[in-house]
Amino acid sequence: MSVDESIRSASPGLEEAAEPGMDKTALIRILIVVSGMFMIGLDFFGVNVAIPSLRSDLNASSASIEFIVSGFNLAYAASMVTAGRLGDLYGRRRMFALGMAFFTLASLAAGLAPTPGVLIVARVVQGIGAAVMTPQMLAILNTAFTGVQRVRAFTAFALSMGLSATFGQLIGGALIYLDIAGIGWRTIFLINVPIGAVSLLLMRKYIPESHGTGRTGLDLIGAVLGSCGLLAIVLSLVEGREQGWPAWSWVVLAASVPLLAAFAWRQNRLERHDRAPLISLSLFKERAFSVGILIILGFFAAMASFMFVLALYLQDGHGVSPLHSGLIFGALGIGYVPAAFAAPRIAARMGKQVLTLGALVVAAGYGLMIAATSVIGVTGPSPWVMPGLCVAGIGMALFANPVTPTVLAGVKPDHAAAAAGVLSTAQEGGNALGVAAIGVVFFGVLGHGARSAYADAFGWSVAVLAAFTVAVALLVQALPKPAAQN
Repeated sequence: MSVDESIRSASPGLEEAAEPGMDKTALIRILIVVSGMFMIGLDFFGVNVAIPSLRSDLNASSASIEFIVSGFNLAYAASMVTAGRLGDLYGRRRMFALGMAFFTLASLAAGLAPTPGVLIVARVVQGIGAAVMTPQMLAILNTAFTGVQRVRAFTAFALSMGLSATFGQLIGGALIYLDIAGIGWRTIFLINVPIGAVSLLLMRKYIPESHGTGRTGLDLIGAVLGSCGLLAIVLSLVEGREQGWPAWSWVVLAASVPLLAAFAWRQNRLERHDRAPLISLSLFKERAFSVGILIILGFFAAMASFMFVLALYLQDGHGVSPLHSGLIFGALGIGYVPAAFAAPRIAARMGKQVLTLGALVVAAGYGLMIAATSVIGVTGPSPWVMPGLCVAGIGMALFANPVTPTVLAGVKPDHAAAAAGVLSTAQEGGNALGVAAIGVVFFGVLGHGARSAYADAFGWSVAVLAAFTVAVALLVQALPKPAAQN
């Protein structure tokens, strides 16, 4: 089946009347899954606005702050592929529940942390829990739903991902501003505890168990090689940039090449000998999957980078408060939410070209922001920035909603969680690569940090990201064409 056909077959159209509607069980199942994604996104993005508060409260050093932020990302990226394989072997629901339990308990520990060291450890465990959850969530949606229900489930998942990204800083800023029970920043982590507890109580009844039916066994050597290779990339990019690219960061980055090469060699060898690889390399023979991974890597690199430079522009460049910064970020959500609901029907008509449209609309939104901050001469967080943010949010929704079912469309159920793990790793890897790369542009233009230079640094960075999203739109054309056109 071609990509366009797979999108259309999973999208509501003329056949919708024949499909069953969403019953109570399906709705609760979706809510459980998306609650996991929302918690992950909220902690991923919301923690940024808590940094000033927790720094003063815990008397944390700059190094501690870096690891509080990056510890989650490092553990998340390094554990994802192995977690996907564990779901195929031992059950997606079981591993989803395990990941949810880890994440919830780690959130409780983070919210009660008395020292920076305890908070760092809790954040690492959160990252591991998030990594265990993420591929299972995608695999559950991919295997537990069909037809219209499936596209609605992925719509809800994309919506939760987008809402946590676009409103994460607003929610974090609001929680700090409200200072519930006088605990300030700690509510950003503690809010996960009741959500996680309720999800765990409902999971056994409403989430069906599923396994891969292929070969059994976990490739521990491959898990170590793959995790170390990914860890080397993310660690060198995240911490290397923060510390001014010391020699060790380049050594660690270089070490990732032989580690990942050894990982790929071992996976190929295990598959040729009819043993159980961590990732079946045959997945990459499906053009929709292999090209789709590159598209996801590129798009989310640009998206995460934009969030990063916008936060710097607002908070460091103009001294905007966490709550005010979150309100400005909310303009993304104003565009994202309605577009997320419209995306399935647009995808049903446009097929893979909805991804092209989404990427180009994002680029147009970036262009409006460049005009607002540079051409028009608006250098502060003015309402003139809002239209560009709203347009970019529309494009992000048009892309993020159909991209996951597009990439996973041709994947066999036996490899559903492992493939989802690769997809999520590409997304997280894109986040780290994009932030590191755009940091070079932003800080290079910024120089010594004079506030007058922040508009130029932001403008140049967003121009690079706009060009990147246009490149993603071109890459979409490499996805398989409908059968009639092949």
